[in-house]
Amino acid sequence: MKVHHLNCVSACPLGGRLMDGRSASVFERGQLCCHCLLVESNDGLVLVDTGYGLRDVASPRSRLSGFFLALMSPDFRAEMTAARQVEALGFALADVRHIVLTHLDFDHAGGLDDFPAARIHLLSRERESASRRTTWLDRQRYRPQQWSSQGRWTLHGGGGDRWYGFDGVCSGRGLPEGVALVPLHGHTLGHAGVAVRRDGSWLLQAGDAYFYHREMDRERPWCTPGLRLYQTMMEKDRAARLHNQARLRTLCTDHPEVCVCCAHDPREFEHLAGRAMADTATAPAALPSIA
Repeated sequence: MKVHHLNCVSACPLGGRLMDGRSASVFERGQLCCHCLLVESNDGLVLVDTGYGLRDVASPRSRLSGFFLALMSPDFRAEMTAARQVEALGFALADVRHIVLTHLDFDHAGGLDDFPAARIHLLSRERESASRRTTWLDRQRYRPQQWSSQGRWTLHGGGGDRWYGFDGVCSGRGLPEGVALVPLHGHTLGHAGVAVRRDGSWLLQAGDAYFYHREMDRERPWCTPGLRLYQTMMEKDRAARLHNQARLRTLCTDHPEVCVCCAHDPREFEHLAGRAMADTATAPAALPSIA
């Protein structure tokens, strides 16, 4: 399966270098990507997370919390949404037949409305937890304004598959062939990674299970101070989050045939996409005709 890497609207958080590890100073806004995958499968196009959507760009204050708008200051450009990048690659929005979500945070599910033909897959525990919105922070991160697609949601849970030592993995039940939901609870209670099989190898989009590439260093894991604080603020189950990070480090070390990436690390995105995170995906140029 061919995989396209999309940055679906960058976040520009306060703290600069304390967040992204590469900005010039701590007094400027940082740059974090929103790394989504577009997979060409036998079941049509599959989108792994959506990032922000067209409605978020057009009317952010009606869709997103003022707290996160101030903290993250997203770089709202319509051409960076998944919808516009899908079209830039030469596809129609209706070609996206499946969306597989790592979780329902505002910056991962904002584009659900943009793909009316897509069936949406997520863990049932995530839907249950997000729908309750029991705390103030839950009400900021989970935005029902983005969920008009609920009639097309397919909930998964209690999977019996095992994948590289991870249990409870969900495949089948309408998920495209070669795509699986891997439970990685902690950041949210129903958080999952999405595994995509590619020509004898695997790509695991781990979502927000970690935020910075050096967290996957088995010997000396490290994260920028700003992102470490942000992860602590956002976690729903600290013990589970840290346990799953450790399991991902082991996976990266023991199974080099599995490529692991997270949702917000610019270095990982640019390495896999082969372009700067500020650039949109584009279709390859057509070959010139031979007269």
